Amino acid sequence: MSDPAPAPRYRFGVFEADTSTGELRKQGIRIKLNAQPFQVLLMLLDRPGEVLTREEISRTIWSDGTFVDYEHGLNSAVNRIREALGDSAGNPRFVETLARRGYRFVAPVQRIMPDPAPFSKNDGVAPIDESNPEVSHLKDLAAGILPSPAELPEPPHRLVRAFFLLLQVMYVGFYVGALANLSEVQELLSPLRAASLILYVLIATAAILVAVRAYLFSGIALKAPQMRAKFLTIWPFLLIADVLWALSPLLLLHHINVGIALACMALLAYSPFAQRSLILMGAARDGIRSTQTE
Repeated sequence: MSDPAPAPRYRFGVFEADTSTGELRKQGIRIKLNAQPFQVLLMLLDRPGEVLTREEISRTIWSDGTFVDYEHGLNSAVNRIREALGDSAGNPRFVETLARRGYRFVAPVQRIMPDPAPFSKNDGVAPIDESNPEVSHLKDLAAGILPSPAELPEPPHRLVRAFFLLLQVMYVGFYVGALANLSEVQELLSPLRAASLILYVLIATAAILVAVRAYLFSGIALKAPQMRAKFLTIWPFLLIADVLWALSPLLLLHHINVGIALACMALLAYSPFAQRSLILMGAARDGIRSTQTE
């Protein structure tokens, strides 16, 4: 007997509806929506742009013969959906009412299918469990200033992976450059009171981060399992290290002027956030993926 088809997710704007869990989320944050309104929402999401008649929806939702006031029940369900989505009947962004006919979902909808098996024959990686504690910080961050997966574009996998790998090469270049010019670095740091301590920290962090970058480069390049979850787990620590190393262009003042150093510092300060976005956009393909092709 074949396994049942995996339950899809529907993504629209900053919202995501999970068929398997019966949850509606906005930027990773769960929004309360009762079972019947959620069922109506799934019907609309499954056929975006099509008109679903009131009778069709009622037959599906109340197919067990339960006696209800269909008109009142359906009106109430649609109102609950609009409240959850911040939508309105007068100026609909999601659910449009067609008088005496039914309802239509008017926003673009992306249907997302989970991997049908623990390991994909294309990638050899397991799907990410976003409920795990090791990646739960993603939901917290998504509610703040950092973008959630729903807010990011979906460029080709090869493109985002190439950008991610190039960033790792860039970082290794900075680490090796600093280690290869320790005499110059020591001379630049000599006016500082804690010059020796800063130099030791620089050497230690550079040596450690070279290994970290090699791990990330090889893991992403070879499509190692669960790299997305692993990267998100270590990302807060990488963020601290990358922000500190954003000062590294100052170590090159023997070779570049202050203006170029400041410009490079700004780009380096942005790089850890760019890496996170690239991972969420698919640099590591072990999460739920879209049915769209590359």
